[in-house]
Amino acid sequence: MNQRPIRVLVAKVGLDGHDRGAKVIATALRDAGMEVIYTGLRQTPEMVVNAALQEDVDAIGISILSGAHNTVFPKVIALMKEKGMNDVLLTGGGIIPEDDMQSLQSLGVGKLFVPGTATAEIANYITDWVRTHRNF
Repeated sequence: MNQRPIRVLVAKVGLDGHDRGAKVIATALRDAGMEVIYTGLRQTPEMVVNAALQEDVDAIGISILSGAHNTVFPKVIALMKEKGMNDVLLTGGGIIPEDDMQSLQSLGVGKLFVPGTATAEIANYITDWVRTHRNF
């Protein structure tokens, strides 16, 4: 069966200018056979969701190190719901305390990853989620 690759949008939202981790993840996901769209730095939640819609992605991954995760993720998930993107995974990672991860997941955000997580674990999570939720 010949199917298209999983499409993932990787984004840096807000003023956080540290994108090395996002680029490492983007490369690892490409190496795992996914098609990756990297939006670059200083994106707004609206820009991320609009790009995800235009690119018809299966997952959005947000890298956030600025401490604004409790603002960014709820805004992105709200915009996704508003636009009917109920079958698109919102995941990400960065410096996010465990309690905050649990709160964000209760809003509908997928698993969140801390720095140092094996890239294969992230790629496997996205692949498994997409295959389960997007009829792959």
